Amino acid sequence: MRFLMVFDFDHTLVDENSDLWVVRCLPDGRLPASIENSHRGGLWMEYMCRVMKFIGDQGIGPDRIRSVMESIPFADGMADLLAFISENKSAVDCIVISDANSLFINWVLQAAGLGEAVDKVFTNPAAFNEAGHMEVRRHHSHDCSKCPPNICKRKVLERYLSERAEEGVRYERVFYVGDGSNDLCPSFCLRAQDAVMPRRDFTLLKLLREARVAAKVVPWSSGADVLQELKASMQSE
Repeated sequence: MRFLMVFDFDHTLVDENSDLWVVRCLPDGRLPASIENSHRGGLWMEYMCRVMKFIGDQGIGPDRIRSVMESIPFADGMADLLAFISENKSAVDCIVISDANSLFINWVLQAAGLGEAVDKVFTNPAAFNEAGHMEVRRHHSHDCSKCPPNICKRKVLERYLSERAEEGVRYERVFYVGDGSNDLCPSFCLRAQDAVMPRRDFTLLKLLREARVAAKVVPWSSGADVLQELKASMQSE
């Protein structure tokens, strides 16, 4: 039997918002008001493209940006949890579904030596263009009215589970670990034997108190809480 761990990234695997952390690469660690105040509801990715263009216009290159991103702290216990997953790949698959971007996530995981824990990362693709600006593109287009236009985590998870089922892989239990409002939608595709794990004192837990999901709701404060739930499921099989 196999288990699937599904993680959000910002405020879940790492203890900060990576899109805000990157601003630390600027000399004074701040954006001008013209950029900072340009965000419009539901268009966060477009806002981040303006942020990264401004950073590039200041002559800040990939090496400096990567160095700053590699300093972002993991949430308490999450590095140990990923290390455990790395050591138990015969029983545990692991994916990340995030509204961050591919460069930030891969840099952080690789710097910590934890890249092998994660089988796939589903996020907004990012790359540096010829001008030295980091560009971020939508992960996909979708018709879900509950999610931001660039990614619906439920559709990503449903597609992944369907593809794995076609390969003959069926999971005894799926654990979805997140914190924010865009982690609610995928919670609705979980089964009764699965677990949705919202971070304590964050938005997802509040939303789940008013939602009806089939999965067991297991709040967490640290990666140790998630690891305990995973180990208990593995030992019961």
